[in-house]
Amino acid sequence: LALNPWDVALCISGTIISCENAIVVVVIFYSPAFRAPMFLLIGSLATADLLAGLGLILHFAFVYFIPSAALSLLTVGLLVTSFTASVSSLLTITIDRYLSLYHALTYYSERTVTRTYIMLVLTWGASICYGLLPVMGWNCLKEPSACSIVKPLTKSHLIILSVSFLLVFAAMLQLYVQICRIVCRHAQQIAVQRHFLASSQDVATRKGIATLAVILGTFASCWLPFAVYGLLGDYSSPALYTYVTLLPATYNSMLNPVIYAFRNQEIQKVLWAVCCGCFSSTLPFRSRSPSDV
Repeated sequence: LALNPWDVALCISGTIISCENAIVVVVIFYSPAFRAPMFLLIGSLATADLLAGLGLILHFAFVYFIPSAALSLLTVGLLVTSFTASVSSLLTITIDRYLSLYHALTYYSERTVTRTYIMLVLTWGASICYGLLPVMGWNCLKEPSACSIVKPLTKSHLIILSVSFLLVFAAMLQLYVQICRIVCRHAQQIAVQRHFLASSQDVATRKGIATLAVILGTFASCWLPFAVYGLLGDYSSPALYTYVTLLPATYNSMLNPVIYAFRNQEIQKVLWAVCCGCFSSTLPFRSRSPSDV
């Protein structure tokens, strides 16, 4: 096949995604210090994005070097599983942040750990089921007219994935609105109790709300174009439009480590220790609330 520059761009994106998230996965899962629920959820997100990056690389290799329908189905299944797990992990992190504020007094309890494991099981269970569908026969290899904009996924399969994304986005939007309300209410209470100047407290509140807006805006700008196009397009749609909407979607997995992992002070300490050659899995760190991460 003639080398498609868009496929090259996806492969390069997958390589960057794999390298970034491999660092996060190694840091979180190697160190026993990172066993708090919020770090487990960040680790789940990094694992999903790592698999997505590897899936993009394998897809390029199997298309241009080892063409095979069976291998194509496997890589598509891996990509569906990993991207679904990535989006679902973002939702679980949002839920965890909301609960850490709404139930602040009881957050650090055994119930939180149990809830975290349940969310992880549901996230990966649903993602694996979505990914197995093409491999188990729900594909359009025998009926090209049933294909979606992403072959060999069927139109109905991609519609389910797109609607699921839109529902996740709506849930995240609602949760972040509630988080903003809680933060504003807490800020007003602190200002009254400690006799802070309202202006100084408002600056901190606006900074926090701006951070939440960046998180949600990044997620929406990366995934919304592909989700909407997945609902509107079909097998006859130009491949160029698929690439134009799919490539930004991969950028979300590239930005997730920066937003959720590398900004965390504890992870930064471990990374600096590794760079200095003095890594220790028992490095002390201060446990923080998910709302601070």
